Amino acid sequence: MRKCVRCNNEMKEELEIKVDMQSYGISVTRKGIFGKKIVKPQIAVCPKCGEISFFIENVNLLKE
Repeated sequence: MRKCVRCNNEMKEELEIKVDMQSYGISVTRKGIFGKKIVKPQIAVCPKCGEISFFIENVNLLKE
């Protein structure tokens, strides 16, 4: 359970952000034009104030 950094309310998780008119969403990749995809970030949204928080569930994937 994530707490909002602005109002300390419980955030809604298991949501995605998608780019308008495309269903690809966004991802974290290695640097470069053809960078290897590491992970797809997740978001949490505060239903009280609308704050959006991006997070990566398994940060160990970034250490490789």
